[in-house]
Amino acid sequence: MQAFRRRLPHHYPQGKWLFLTWHLHGSLPHAMYPPPGHRNSGRAFVWMDRYLDTAPDGPMYLRNEQIARAVVASLRRGADLGHYQLRAWVLMANHVHVLLLPLVSPPLLLQSLKGATARAANRILGRSGETFWQAESYDHWVRDEREMERIVAYIENNPVKAGWAARPEDWAWSSAAERASSAEMSLGAAD
Repeated sequence: MQAFRRRLPHHYPQGKWLFLTWHLHGSLPHAMYPPPGHRNSGRAFVWMDRYLDTAPDGPMYLRNEQIARAVVASLRRGADLGHYQLRAWVLMANHVHVLLLPLVSPPLLLQSLKGATARAANRILGRSGETFWQAESYDHWVRDEREMERIVAYIENNPVKAGWAARPEDWAWSSAAERASSAEMSLGAAD
């Protein structure tokens, strides 16, 4: 098992699926985070995710379609390159949730994924060398199949919970929409 520590501990048992979340730099006000009484990583994650889903201000760069496309392309590219198996994902306005099975070191995987998408996003925004993602990421390794299904539902229902879509498959920047689109294409090809 690999273990790392920044502000939160990070444990990466080999052969285990990881639920990862990262957010835009500046999307969580430092004065509010982590809130008192939410020092353990689970409670801090829940607070952070609720805050990000309803944030009234701060950077919302993932609403930009070009940036969203670049992030999705990078997620797919990592899977195509064999860095991980991708099970579920969603892009929100200011954060990303991903469920993946790492096939390379998770810290290197995140560094590569976040670095590539930050460069692409900054290029789109006409910026150079500016911090795009917050350095810290949240992670949770999946203990069993039941937990995995709960996490997939959590990820894909995030836009519904935030009030941005009526159904998971209605949110364009998600594995639910991608799966629904693939199913429609398969049905169309069969006709």
